[in-house]
Amino acid sequence: MSNIFNQWMRRRFSDPQAVFLAMFLLIGFTVVIFMGQMLAPVIASIIIAYLLESSVSRLEQRGIARLAIVIVVVVLFTTFLMFVLFGLLPLLSEQITQLIKELPNYFSTWEDALRELPLHYSYFSEQQVVELIATMRVEVGNVGQRIVTVSLSSIPGAISMVVFIILMPVLVFFLLKDKEEILAWFTGCLPRNRTLLMQVWEEMDMQIGNYVRGKVWEIFIVGIVTYIGFALLGIKYAMLLAAIVGLSVLIPYVGAAMVTIPVILIAYFQWGWSSEFFYLMIFYGITQALDGYVLVPLLFSEVVNLHPIAIMVAILVFGGVWGFWGVFFAIPLATLVSAVMRAWPRTDQAEPT
Repeated sequence: MSNIFNQWMRRRFSDPQAVFLAMFLLIGFTVVIFMGQMLAPVIASIIIAYLLESSVSRLEQRGIARLAIVIVVVVLFTTFLMFVLFGLLPLLSEQITQLIKELPNYFSTWEDALRELPLHYSYFSEQQVVELIATMRVEVGNVGQRIVTVSLSSIPGAISMVVFIILMPVLVFFLLKDKEEILAWFTGCLPRNRTLLMQVWEEMDMQIGNYVRGKVWEIFIVGIVTYIGFALLGIKYAMLLAAIVGLSVLIPYVGAAMVTIPVILIAYFQWGWSSEFFYLMIFYGITQALDGYVLVPLLFSEVVNLHPIAIMVAILVFGGVWGFWGVFFAIPLATLVSAVMRAWPRTDQAEPT
């Protein structure tokens, strides 16, 4: 057994570049896992600067001074950040509060419908319905307590948000302005022979840059179009539902199915089985179809070559480790793993036992 393991180690780690790449990845993941919360503003600023760099580079190629471009881009980014934090989030919070206040009314409607189940379907007993209603009452009663707990626990988060607002634009500005100096310093810390690392980075840069930028645009386009349609059709909590629908594109295959449930429930509670309900469902179905068959092919010019099972596993693993951001970057991180596995040097010749 030890002989087999030694042979495997020699095949995978005989190249010094492979050893360096393994150490580089191990250190990177260790820093993110154990110091991710502490370095969150820096990590977020690096990602944002990376996303904005393509626009800065295109304008710089047209002869515009880089410093002027960076100032304008950072001002626009800061304005957008302020709009999200002080304009959009309060409206979403207000709609969430309204929805929670109406939960008892929704529960009463469901309770009446559940009590009629034994009359129409013999395989539902009255005892089962009573137990289900009791469970739902307990959950609805716990909602208020959970809201208070979340509100109290959000105070440190609000303080951290202020730090984000102050630090992130400054960090993004210097990351974009001093890009060449920062890269020169970073590459100076790497060994001269870094062909394997550069091979992995080139593949990642090609696929991840396209994926993240495309996914950000997809979230905004789907969210805005959905909000306009929901607002025109007059459904309650249009902005909240549109935000959920927009964010659902982060989870391939199952995101759309998951977000369909609250859309159907709120539409049913508001209109019942009426023409307005079916109009909204038709609009929602058309939006999802256009997203899948028109918008995604247009935005994602470089296809991420990952099997659906690999994508699902990546979402579960990285989402479990880093929560929302783990889900957001699950496919790029899975692409990183795939790129490393393809580029990893190996000696496949048979060795004597």
